[in-house]
Amino acid sequence: MTGALLSPVPLWARCALLVAACWSLFLLGQLHGERKAGEAHIAYIGQQAAQVVKVAKAQVQVLVRTETKYRDRIEKIYVKGDEIEKQVPVYVSAADSRAYGVNAGFVRSYNAAWTNELAGPAANADREPAAVPLTEIAEADAHNARSCFAWREQALGLRETYVNLQAVTNGAPVKDAAQ
Repeated sequence: MTGALLSPVPLWARCALLVAACWSLFLLGQLHGERKAGEAHIAYIGQQAAQVVKVAKAQVQVLVRTETKYRDRIEKIYVKGDEIEKQVPVYVSAADSRAYGVNAGFVRSYNAAWTNELAGPAANADREPAAVPLTEIAEADAHNARSCFAWREQALGLRETYVNLQAVTNGAPVKDAAQ
């Protein structure tokens, strides 16, 4: 009975039907392979996203820990500096300022150092009193020292933050700088 059904169909049509069936199976296999490759790519992207989130969380922890550590240090520097500046009159009195005057040459030299410009050639006027009390000089020096200590701590904090952010990004353990 099957022979009777197939006999009216020409041979070329049967071959074409067989080729079409094989081609359909091939395409279904290709789709299945592409689906598998797509799933692998999606899994890879998911792993990368998870890694980025992990690194970002670690970086935030580094920033918070370092900022807290150095903010407290800088705050203590300013508090101590204010105390030192307030105690200047105890150590340098008005009588000391009158007895030990500062000459104009000292003031020119001091100002040159803080402006990073040459003071110029010395003159006879440099030997004259500058009318600047020693207490003002001591207060200015205490203020400048406090600022320098604060800047130092800020620089150390930035360096520690940079090193730790690099470590976290590269997957290395975070280093804690010596106190």
